Amino acid sequence: MSLHLFLYGGRVSVTLAPSSAAPAGVPPARRRTRVLALPEARWALAALVAFLAGLAADLGGAPPWTSGILYAVAYVSGGWEPALEGLRALRGKTLDVDLLMIVAALGAASIGQVLDGALLIVIFATSGALEALATARTADSVRGLLDLAPTTATRLTDGGEETVPTAELAVGDVLLVRPGERIGADGTVLDGVSEADQATITGESVPVVKRPGDEVFAGTLNGTGALRVRVGRDPADSVIARIVALVEEASRTKAPTQLFIEKIEQRYAVGVVVATLAVFGIPLAFGENLTDALLRAMTFMIVASPCAVVLATMPPLLSAIANAGRHGVLVKSAVAMERLGETDAAALDKTGTLTEGTPEVTAVRPLPGSGLDEDALLALAASAEHPSEHPLARAVVASAHARGLPLAPAADFTALPGRGITATVDGRVVTVGRAEETEASDGETVIRVTRDGTPVGTLALSDRLRHDAPAATSALTALTGTAPVLLTGDNARAAVRVATATGLTDVRAGLLPEDKVNAVRDLQTAGRKVLFVGDGVNDAPALAAAHAGIAMGRAGSDLALETADAVVVRDELAAVPAVVRLSRTARRLVLQNLVIAGTAITGLVLWDLIGHLPLPLGVAGHEGSTVLVGLNGLRLLRESAWRSGQPQDT
Repeated sequence: MSLHLFLYGGRVSVTLAPSSAAPAGVPPARRRTRVLALPEARWALAALVAFLAGLAADLGGAPPWTSGILYAVAYVSGGWEPALEGLRALRGKTLDVDLLMIVAALGAASIGQVLDGALLIVIFATSGALEALATARTADSVRGLLDLAPTTATRLTDGGEETVPTAELAVGDVLLVRPGERIGADGTVLDGVSEADQATITGESVPVVKRPGDEVFAGTLNGTGALRVRVGRDPADSVIARIVALVEEASRTKAPTQLFIEKIEQRYAVGVVVATLAVFGIPLAFGENLTDALLRAMTFMIVASPCAVVLATMPPLLSAIANAGRHGVLVKSAVAMERLGETDAAALDKTGTLTEGTPEVTAVRPLPGSGLDEDALLALAASAEHPSEHPLARAVVASAHARGLPLAPAADFTALPGRGITATVDGRVVTVGRAEETEASDGETVIRVTRDGTPVGTLALSDRLRHDAPAATSALTALTGTAPVLLTGDNARAAVRVATATGLTDVRAGLLPEDKVNAVRDLQTAGRKVLFVGDGVNDAPALAAAHAGIAMGRAGSDLALETADAVVVRDELAAVPAVVRLSRTARRLVLQNLVIAGTAITGLVLWDLIGHLPLPLGVAGHEGSTVLVGLNGLRLLRESAWRSGQPQDT
């Protein structure tokens, strides 16, 4: 499959080679492309090192030939690839800004401004390396998603069973899924009872009981029971395969923006080249000597070069990125930072985003006549659950430890798939299992505790709400003018409980990944620029489809982290509105800088055309405007720039 990304500087296509999945039940190892494994990164680093060495030689009073050689190395290292691409573009009868910058750098060198030219080369080489890295990391994450689906499955036949590649499965085949294996295809349970960890698909925080007639998804992890599953979809049409396709499709929709940028680049490049030739040729035709005509043309090339325009945009955005990074938010590029500030609507995932993604005991309810109080009931349940690895069991044991309750040893421990566990505690047979759904309320998961066959109480568990969720949703409402939409694969009761606690009214529950994408696209069809916040593999398509996406980083899946425009590393939800507000401030400074840069370039160009602009003054004016817009952008490095965007807890 191919993953297409449309980035500043051109279209990059990456073909993902097929890869083997990890053994069933074993999480696939994350494979990340090393930065220096990319040739673009190695050339950019070489150019930067050569430039800095040349600058040090200049400032240190070394012989001129020393810095000249080092600057030449910077030119060649950072400039050969864009120069080659520019020449290829010329063969296709197009002209881009990259080639123009190479010409400007060479022009600067031809009139003695070697340092200016080398700096231009370094800027563009570094930009190309960052684009290549972003593309490679996204390809890594999609390849990791493909690893979730097993490469083989056990198919039942009239003669017994056989192991076959999952790609050869057909609708109607019956699979045997053993305990701890990953399910090989989307389908329906025919026989058996187990629990499936399907957080990667639906985002549900606890494993879901699967009984005959229930749907299961390829790549999800089977629990302790054995299942017979009838294949319901061709492997190419499975939910996990559609997630990959949706990410690719959403990435491809960025093409119109790239086409618009290329159109602007083409017009600017052609205009500057034509103007430079005219500045050189017309005076020469009217009798001006060659040296003066060339000097005027090269001065024009320097003052018309877009260094100030480039820095007008980058310092505010990069300063905002650096400031956000200090506060635990990784924004992946200047483009991503800019897009965050353009959003005017928000959509939020529930599990792992508004909530912490792990269950906790919220209520202990001993039954009258049981002879147990809350601590005794919790200790009894935790003692029986202690040998279990089930997420609900771990939550019960953790709650008992938090209260400092002593746990008795459990004997004869038995796990009953889909029903719970049984163990002997202090000579009494204790059973802990899920209660009927009618006993749950407000989205809780309720487990019943029985002793020697007699119910003695229940425990209620729920996914813990993040402490800063209400303040964050309130701040997003103030920023966008409308309350965020809650999009979740979890059940409606759990979704309503979280929505009520955070002040949200538009709640959409039970959604598969494509449903989340459709919800985001519906908002965008209505003219909104949507910010989506999520954390799981199931959120990746919506993160890619949204105008901007933010992933919660601590428990976030690889694909979500790589697909999102920004990652909240410290899992502080309050950082989401803060980074959006910071982005809006950066966009305002970008506009200010463009006005400053445009005014400076226009003034210097007119001076050179109408009068006689001395080369030193032209360089000083050009570099002065560049420094000015750079310093203006660096204002966003201040601590106050972040604090002004933080919501206050209520």
